[in-house]
Amino acid sequence: MEVRALAASPWPLIGRDRELHQFEAAWSDERCKGVRIFGPPGVGKSRLAEECLGRAAASGWKVLQATATAAAATVPLGAIAHIIPAGVDLSDPMKGFAEVAASLAGPQQRTRWALWVDDIHLLDATSVLLLQQLVDAGVIRLICTVRAGEPISEAVAALCYRDVVRQIDVTAFDRQNVEEVLRTALGGPIERQTLRELFTASEGNILYVRELVLSALASGSLTTDGEIWELTGDRPVGTSKLIEVIQARLAVADAPARPVLELLALCGSIGLSDAQALAPVEVLINLEQAGLVRVSAEWRRTTMSLTHPLYGEVLREQIPHLRRRVMLLQQAERVESYGPRRRDDALQVATWRLAATGTADPALLVRAANLARHATDVQQVLTLMSALPSDARTAATQLIHGEALALLGRCQEAENILAEADVMSDTEEDLLAIMSMRVRNFYWIQSRTEAAYAVVNAARDRATSDAGRRVVELNDAWVRYLVEVPTPGMPLLLDLEDDPADALDAGTWDMAATTRTVALVRLGRCVEGAEWAVHAYTAQLRDVNSGRTHSVHAASQLIPAIRAFADAGQFTENQKTAEGALTELMTARASPIPSAWIAAFLGRSELMAGRPETARGWYAEAASLTRTYGFHHMLPEILDGLACAAALLGDEGAAQDALAEATTYTPMVHLHGEDRIGRAWLLASQGNLAKARQVLAEGVKVAREAENLPAEARLLTDIARLGGASEVMTRLAQLAIQSQGALTPARAAFTAALAANAPDQLLASADELEALGADLMAAEAANAAGAALTKAGQGRPAAAAAQRATSLASRCEGARTPLLNVGKIAQPLTPRQYEIALLAAALHSNSDIAEQLHVTVKTVEVHLGAVFRKLGITRRQELPEALGQTQGPPPTRAPRPNR
Repeated sequence: MEVRALAASPWPLIGRDRELHQFEAAWSDERCKGVRIFGPPGVGKSRLAEECLGRAAASGWKVLQATATAAAATVPLGAIAHIIPAGVDLSDPMKGFAEVAASLAGPQQRTRWALWVDDIHLLDATSVLLLQQLVDAGVIRLICTVRAGEPISEAVAALCYRDVVRQIDVTAFDRQNVEEVLRTALGGPIERQTLRELFTASEGNILYVRELVLSALASGSLTTDGEIWELTGDRPVGTSKLIEVIQARLAVADAPARPVLELLALCGSIGLSDAQALAPVEVLINLEQAGLVRVSAEWRRTTMSLTHPLYGEVLREQIPHLRRRVMLLQQAERVESYGPRRRDDALQVATWRLAATGTADPALLVRAANLARHATDVQQVLTLMSALPSDARTAATQLIHGEALALLGRCQEAENILAEADVMSDTEEDLLAIMSMRVRNFYWIQSRTEAAYAVVNAARDRATSDAGRRVVELNDAWVRYLVEVPTPGMPLLLDLEDDPADALDAGTWDMAATTRTVALVRLGRCVEGAEWAVHAYTAQLRDVNSGRTHSVHAASQLIPAIRAFADAGQFTENQKTAEGALTELMTARASPIPSAWIAAFLGRSELMAGRPETARGWYAEAASLTRTYGFHHMLPEILDGLACAAALLGDEGAAQDALAEATTYTPMVHLHGEDRIGRAWLLASQGNLAKARQVLAEGVKVAREAENLPAEARLLTDIARLGGASEVMTRLAQLAIQSQGALTPARAAFTAALAANAPDQLLASADELEALGADLMAAEAANAAGAALTKAGQGRPAAAAAQRATSLASRCEGARTPLLNVGKIAQPLTPRQYEIALLAAALHSNSDIAEQLHVTVKTVEVHLGAVFRKLGITRRQELPEALGQTQGPPPTRAPRPNR
């Protein structure tokens, strides 16, 4: 990304459709004399005005523009001198202004001018008077921007604040708008946590967003792996331009207010009584009126904070080290002097003391770490525990420390500390909690099954109570369920307590509850699995609210529910659940592991729904998280999904890169064949449908042996979509009977319709799939119906089906599949002819094609002859265009760096 070019060019105007519609409506009204674009600094008023001026020009208006500034206001007509024709004598204003109007109107008095004045509230009185005469004479229409909070002179009010000048209010962007702007400006998707940080820092002010991004690009902290943009280091404060803007904003505060602003910058928020210890109440009132601080009342406590996060960042950069230290320690002493008031006081005091001196009282550190752990703020836990002196460490503190390291992907460091904790443990409660965390670290985080079994076996010999032995067996059960086929742990998982409050070890219950959802979904009981996951989430939240600490956030229980909803065909509920869980996890600053799984499962469900570009973004985010935090065992599944999305978009290079990288990691054993889908669709994109079906069939065998019904159904359906419907329709019909939810029965009906090549069945299947939200398969069904109707000579129904397919495919983000090409040629090919044509289009020789399809070379030659006649071509090189494979280039992406 060329930073200089990005800085020099205007950013895309996105998210202003409502405002532009308001402009169009006002401008088309003959009574309108102008529009007033009003809003706070930095929200994009000037960019919107520029677009409005361009639209005025496109509709036949001649255009002018001017920028009012405080400096120009000291010179009468200084800002608009360039619009005054040469030779006009302004010594007599009335006569001179009339000459200006006549000159601008032209010889026939018909020239129409649109004048954009930026920051018109800064315009001098003489200029305003001239503009008012020109507007009233109908010579110009005004497009002006006005900054909220600025004083407006009587002259400007008389010109701009009247009924014939329509106001368009411009506010800060929401997160979705910011994401869309960044995606367009950067040329690719942006990682969710990065988006959250930029949005939180800017609060949707697009000027702030722009300057933060430019600064991050220049420093190298905002980078891309070719798929997704992410912040890899500390977020820069911003460009010098942004810092100047913020400093000017802060300059309205006088010297007595500075200590309050600085303390707010260091502490985030403080009580009103603490602020009054630094400045008189009149000073605080002035800060609030100036819009620099906000005051909030909750119960009997009133707090104060800065109105914008970037104010704090700029202020912190300016506070000398020793002053920072003194202020933090004084604030810690103030809060401690009040005695225990709020639960999080200990966390705040410990954080301030650590920031000031690098150390704090050990008991305070432990108390604060437990508070942060209860809130699942993993990074804060690690910061506090890392500062704990070695002579203050116990089995309990080592568990907290090791747990935080594990959840942040520092697995070997975690095991070293957890092993020490195991030796130090002298109670069964500590033993079980440490065992549970070590098992999770070994298997779920590192994918080291044998090490996990060894920890379980060692704990089995040391557990003394019946409840303790049950905890050990539950840990054994969930690992075995995910690893072994058949699954011996299933009965114990289904017998899990409904409420974690009844379980001896919270961590074990958490993991067993998650695995129970996985188990139900694998058996095809998707609806039941989703219901259990939601129950587990609410039960864990209730347990946390009652005061018990769980090492992982309750939203983690929803991860398998995301998969369950998708496999049941409930894509709306899938999306809603995933977005809610991600928001909770990011707000809590929880472990990145759950967020990575959610992104991966969202990628999977978006592929199933038929949105490969969106799926590609989610898979890219999941891959970025797993690489950053070292969860490499997750990457084979994620990269296969990424390859599938890229292949569906026609980006074979990206698909090949993803599959090549996937081979460098050891996959988790629970995938059950779905990790072959990316390779299959890459083969399909290259025209090799037979090989693609073979790869999928290998996956089907794995899924069936694991009794993973949804995985098997998905793989079988893809075989059908790639030309093997008659081979799989019977098994899919069986799975439809065994599976909960509407998706597998819909897949079975689609496959049966394809096998029969029955237009009515295919159109009914399109209706059913569209109702579920599976738009790509619905488009394929409608297109196949159109091809069958064309072959039967039913032109009008065929055209209607083709139109339906086109409409459905338009929702699928440029997906390219063989079934979407069927029927798009004058004389439809048979399935065998089409498959041979695709291979020949990829320039495979006749002998290669014969070998892959297990037919004779003569058979290939006969079919190709028929293909050439139907397509009206004479050479193999003409096949891609004739088959409709030239659908335009794949989506543009940022250059992919070498790994």
